[in-house]
Amino acid sequence: MRITMIGTGYVGLVSGVCFSDFGHDVICVDKDPAKIEKLNRGAVPIFEPGLDQLMARNVEAGRLSFTTDLKAAVDGAEAVFIAVGTPTRRGDGHADLSYVMAAAEDVAGALTGYAVIVTKSTVPVGTNRKVKQVMAKVRPDAEFDVASNPEFLREGAAIDDFMKPDRVVIGVQTERAAEVLAEIYRPLFLRDFPIVTTDLESAEMIKYAANAFLATKITFINEIAALCERVGADVKEVSKGMGLDGRIGNKFLHAGPGYGGSCFPKDTQALARIGQEHAVPQSIVETVIRVNDAVKTRMIEKLRDLCDGSFNGKTIAILGVTFKPNTDDMRDAPSLTVVPALVGGGAKVRVVDPQGRREGEALLPGVVWQDDPYKAVQNADLVVILTEWNEFRALDLKKLAKKMASPHMADLRNIYSPRDAKRAGFVRYDCIGRPGLSLNAV
Repeated sequence: MRITMIGTGYVGLVSGVCFSDFGHDVICVDKDPAKIEKLNRGAVPIFEPGLDQLMARNVEAGRLSFTTDLKAAVDGAEAVFIAVGTPTRRGDGHADLSYVMAAAEDVAGALTGYAVIVTKSTVPVGTNRKVKQVMAKVRPDAEFDVASNPEFLREGAAIDDFMKPDRVVIGVQTERAAEVLAEIYRPLFLRDFPIVTTDLESAEMIKYAANAFLATKITFINEIAALCERVGADVKEVSKGMGLDGRIGNKFLHAGPGYGGSCFPKDTQALARIGQEHAVPQSIVETVIRVNDAVKTRMIEKLRDLCDGSFNGKTIAILGVTFKPNTDDMRDAPSLTVVPALVGGGAKVRVVDPQGRREGEALLPGVVWQDDPYKAVQNADLVVILTEWNEFRALDLKKLAKKMASPHMADLRNIYSPRDAKRAGFVRYDCIGRPGLSLNAV
């Protein structure tokens, strides 16, 4: 089939590349000439493991191309996917739909025959009906259907998630649209991956409800972790005991410095706002948002305690600033709360991250970027593990401790243990929801 993908951001680019690998002819469109020029050179503007090779293979096969010419790309397309940004609107928590509606207007003007207009972007309930109205106003004569096809891609594992999904959700109004999308996803149907076909509103709600529930699991275990620290329990053991219950499951029960990224922060805010607009407050989601912010602030106090009450004049090494490993995404990362507090408190901050520097240099002013963790901790007063990159899972702790002026560690991802830290020569070690060295628990 011939598919047009509007937007070459994270969702659009990954989806377009993967659709082309299904065997479809895909044209990806973006208004940014520099980005399209880069893609046409074979360079990938985001970091996602395996994406560069998959893209190159399908470009070479002639199934994948990139352009700024939306009109030419839409001409003859059987399905047009809208995968543009829906950031949180300043001041009110709404999802900003201006990019979606602008794309819908452009697509309507370019249609030359029947096509299914598929919203891939995460949008509030009712958006797809508005897309239909906007397009019909621009082109009353155009023949098209609208559909909702939310994405469920984890950054760092997006290709696997697309090729081996837990489910594919499709919201449609007509049988004709359902048939087009069934053909697009036929490779997954033939391999027995679940495909849920429903109405527009249910498809839109599934995405928000799923992300809000996952954010709730993360926030719940972070609150339990804070309580574990007070009562002497180990949150890792608590998580394991909880997760073995099949009704709960073990995923997203890992205590840490709070969630971030491109989805959970904006989707929880948008869902809370949708509830307020319809006079059905989403009290749990609103609490999740508030508690997650408090978790990030609590991390600052942990670090302050390890610095004897003040950051002023201290040298602190931060290992990892992206919101999760295997991505270069800094959106709403805990580091954006923690690091400025350290710099503002008078600390000299050194940062190591395998992929975070490209975005981080602008977002984290006043820090020194380094490539080597052992160099970063030289004469440091504190080392902080903030993102659990594989590079930080097998550090030589003894070597790390010897290089430091004060061998103190804040392991905010619970990678190591108090016993490991003590044997390596650390005199203070704090983590999340477990006894640390400062509590004489080893």
